[in-house]
Amino acid sequence: MRSQPQAGDLVRITGLSHDGRGVCHVNGKTVFVHGALPDELVQLRFLKRQRKFDEAEAISIDAPSTERVTPRCEHFDFCGGCALQHLAIDRQRHFKQQQLLENLRRIGHLQIESGQLAEPLLAEDWGYRRKARLSVRYVHKKQRVLVGFRERKGKFVADCQRCHILHPAIGERLHELAELIQAMSIREHVPQLEVACGDDSCALIVRHLKPLQSDDVALWGEFHARTGIAIYLQPKGPDSITLLAPRQHELAYRIDDDQLRMRFQPGDFVQVNAGINQRMIAQAMAWLAPQAHENVLDLFCGLGNFSLPLARRVKQVTGVEGSQDMVQRARHNASDNQLHNTGFHLADLSQPPQDLPWQRQHFDAVLLDPPRSGAAACLDMIAASAASRVLYVSCQPASLARDLGVLVREHGFRLERIGIMDMFPHTAHVETMALLRRD
Repeated sequence: MRSQPQAGDLVRITGLSHDGRGVCHVNGKTVFVHGALPDELVQLRFLKRQRKFDEAEAISIDAPSTERVTPRCEHFDFCGGCALQHLAIDRQRHFKQQQLLENLRRIGHLQIESGQLAEPLLAEDWGYRRKARLSVRYVHKKQRVLVGFRERKGKFVADCQRCHILHPAIGERLHELAELIQAMSIREHVPQLEVACGDDSCALIVRHLKPLQSDDVALWGEFHARTGIAIYLQPKGPDSITLLAPRQHELAYRIDDDQLRMRFQPGDFVQVNAGINQRMIAQAMAWLAPQAHENVLDLFCGLGNFSLPLARRVKQVTGVEGSQDMVQRARHNASDNQLHNTGFHLADLSQPPQDLPWQRQHFDAVLLDPPRSGAAACLDMIAASAASRVLYVSCQPASLARDLGVLVREHGFRLERIGIMDMFPHTAHVETMALLRRD
């Protein structure tokens, strides 16, 4: 339960935490302050007191930062979907770059020179998010359904009418979706909507814990007819996802100067930000500089987002992925795009690969795009290959710093280029690309 403001709670904010909260110290104890920016003088309301640190929110800003801006979203103060809308966009990127450099220094023990640091990759700041999971909850006290991200404290669904970071086809319809689910016979048994948008169409996966009645099916059919958004149903696990409307539907996006068309299913992992994905692939090809005679290994290859652009430039690409469905998706995408110099294999890359046939090949370069946990289990295998270049795409600066430190200190690589990619504007997520090389 929140305590009342206390005397002496007017404090100076000295920094930002990795999740975008202000940082200050009260009586020698660290306090994380939602809604506060560095150099601001703020009045606190404590939310939670713990042994090592406290959590608070800023209830007044007595001396605002010159970098503070008015959030576009009227729900910013309580919605957990964004953390940095109150910070100017160029300063958001500076913050993310500093987070990366601090992790490299502290965890990887790597000092970055100015010549190694690339300019951030940028795209649209709003309406960029084409993949998301939205929480749904029928709130008895309000007698209505809420649809959106969770509140910043994580327990409740934020009461939002729209979302400015979601693809507009979905973000402008949160209220409409809430009213539709409110009208369902099983409104208390729809916990989640999953959003998936391609270049030309969007889809919603409706997670439901009880069977839909005929009137419920009709509601979603009418929504599709009115909006063009495809509707999928998911009564159980991911394997239970089925198309409700229309009769046929396909999601796809184009990459590599529109030379490649990538099909995907609404539950698949794809890069959230289409504009950044285009620029990320272009930068990856420029930094890695693949040659026509080379063999390249693509670890955590997914549905072939990097594998297929590589295949247009090299002799052979070997993609490795931990999901059989995604391996099949990558094979189909290669076939659809008439790329026959690829091979895709299933392997659990969270464990050290056990002398699998694909490992015995000669590789000139390695590209990897692991999950947030990083690629620790693969580093020895990468080092043992003949690869002279490694391109590492990361969604977590701490695991990236750890892995880069190992490759540099233990395996003879040197870090040549590194830079952030603003995949998630207005949030604290940091995406990075790094190029390593060895003689």
